[in-house]
Amino acid sequence: MIRLLAMRELRSLFSLPSTWFILALLQFVFAWFFLGRTETFLEIQPQLAQLANPPGVTAVVAVPLFNTLALLLMMLTPLFTMRLIAEERRNQTFALLLSAPISSTHIVLGKFLGLLIFLLLMMVTVPLMLWSLAIGTHLDQGLILSNLIGLVLLTTSYIAIGIYFSALTAQPIIAAVGALVTLVGLWLADMLATSATSPWHILSPLYHFQNFNSGLLDSRDAAFFVLLSATLLILTVRKVQQRAD
Repeated sequence: MIRLLAMRELRSLFSLPSTWFILALLQFVFAWFFLGRTETFLEIQPQLAQLANPPGVTAVVAVPLFNTLALLLMMLTPLFTMRLIAEERRNQTFALLLSAPISSTHIVLGKFLGLLIFLLLMMVTVPLMLWSLAIGTHLDQGLILSNLIGLVLLTTSYIAIGIYFSALTAQPIIAAVGALVTLVGLWLADMLATSATSPWHILSPLYHFQNFNSGLLDSRDAAFFVLLSATLLILTVRKVQQRAD
């Protein structure tokens, strides 16, 4: 049932003209950043050759590209999560879904999984662009893999935050603004925190992504994403159950 709901969500997303516009725009942005970083690497390559242990093309091109992608996802994910529950409630179609013989858990997980698959499909061109560089140079596959794992975990946390706000209101704009303000607020608080032990570092998803971005697979960061996503999904399920009662 979760799979069917996820496929329903995917079909709904791809049926919107705005989705295709955003996809086209994002691919242009990804390509622009990729080509820009590649050009920068080629320009500084003579200087890098003089260093004893110069950074490779993966560190110069892939790491900033994945970091940029993480920031773009922070801005875009609330625009997609706002429609998961809030828009359906506004259009009075969510009541029909609640009346079906499926649990609130299935509804929430189905919508969550559908959007996760959509966002991953949207981002698949980024590693393809990077792997195209393997034709002419050596790539650090471990660093790319670390970034991909971190990006998937980061995306799950973004969706979990967004879907929770979507369950709190019947106004999609309010849901999007609430999720965006929360994500940007945590990011800014993390950036402005001066102490290394500041609690804002612990609460910021982007802070925990930085280790993956630098090639470090830390189980504490992975646990943070899993616990954050699971907690918010449980809260969303309870909120949906309250609506159904």
